[in-house]
Amino acid sequence: MTLLVISPDYASHLLPLATLATAWQARGERVVVATGPATADIVAAFGFERVDLRLGRGANAGVIRADEQPRDEGESLRGFFDATRESAVATLRYQAAERLTDLMWQPAEASRAVLAIVGDLEPSAILVDHLAFSARVGLQTAGVPYADVVLGHPTALPVGSEVYGFPPAWPAAIRPDAAALADLRALCLRVSERFTDEWNRTVRELDPDAAPTDDAFAEHGPLVLYNYPAELADPARESLLPPHRYLGSTLRAEPADAQVDAWLDDDAPFVYVSFGSFLSVRGDVLRRVAEALRSRGLRAAIATGSTDPAELGELPASWLVRDYLPQVRLLGRAAASVTHGGNNSVTEAVGSGVPLLVLPFSTDQFAGAAAIESRGFGIALDPNSVDVDALAAGLEALLHRDTRARARTDAAASAARRRPGPEIAFEALRG
Repeated sequence: MTLLVISPDYASHLLPLATLATAWQARGERVVVATGPATADIVAAFGFERVDLRLGRGANAGVIRADEQPRDEGESLRGFFDATRESAVATLRYQAAERLTDLMWQPAEASRAVLAIVGDLEPSAILVDHLAFSARVGLQTAGVPYADVVLGHPTALPVGSEVYGFPPAWPAAIRPDAAALADLRALCLRVSERFTDEWNRTVRELDPDAAPTDDAFAEHGPLVLYNYPAELADPARESLLPPHRYLGSTLRAEPADAQVDAWLDDDAPFVYVSFGSFLSVRGDVLRRVAEALRSRGLRAAIATGSTDPAELGELPASWLVRDYLPQVRLLGRAAASVTHGGNNSVTEAVGSGVPLLVLPFSTDQFAGAAAIESRGFGIALDPNSVDVDALAAGLEALLHRDTRARARTDAAASAARRRPGPEIAFEALRG
């Protein structure tokens, strides 16, 4: 029996998908990952086979830097980073304008490559990253069943009146004005129409007799696997969802790290800080977070990513600071976490029982921050306007939560331990 995993060439996408695949690996089944060369070492570390598949012009093996990308991708990233410094709406507008290039890259060629891989392997099951539109359009057109893994807030697959790229909810600290939101929604609708046209052109090229879609962003596989805790999901959406499962947290096993293990030998509480692969470029915000931590005498583990650690100011001897850190390992011991609100950071923190201070910058991070705030799993603040005092106060609030709040996060972590995400995925695909 063979499981095929299809992932863009990005570590942040591949890691949760590969972790799901360990449920098949543990049962002695063959696992083959179709992805690009940048993440080949990650595939090998999991002990899986790899076949080459390009699903985008960019790549990321763990920390992304614009000057290490192809020229067009590098320019796109720099434009995105600049937009995050302007405002939430400016960022979402920029991302909407880039969407065709980001998500529908050479779709006919990619689809044919995917179908050739499926023909060669004849897999018994297929897991596909939901954002791999160039792969999914081919599978759907050919009628190949697959499990659609949504790595993000559930609204990454819009239902009802939702519009892809337009947050259905905002945290209290970020409230764009009504006119700006109306303009953003109109732009997202126009982009959705263009994206759907591109999807349908690809469908016609692959199979002239295949039926078109009215909204490509709403397309999905026969089974949707939300890499998201059910505790954060909006119950009002449930009746609108396709057949699905919530995977909760896909906590991966990480190799031993002598420096980290020695640092963890000190049992003093600490705060884990990471803005992920992309948003770590926001060194200005990381510096404010570091200043807030210093002002309260808090111990910290900080993954700086593409930011030079020198930008953070004087680093206390008790801190652990590196460009990349074993996140799951550290969250297992952290007292709180400061994050941009990316899917891996949120799900892994919830699965570890760690409260979150979320500083959302882009995409579905705003809806995700609103969910964390409203469900009592953390605090959300505006990264562009929050000052050091507000950050310090937020950290203090997380570290001194009441008994009810602690019980809520502990219960979610216990649920994740009882039914790990990989087991839920395996059971769902085996029926």
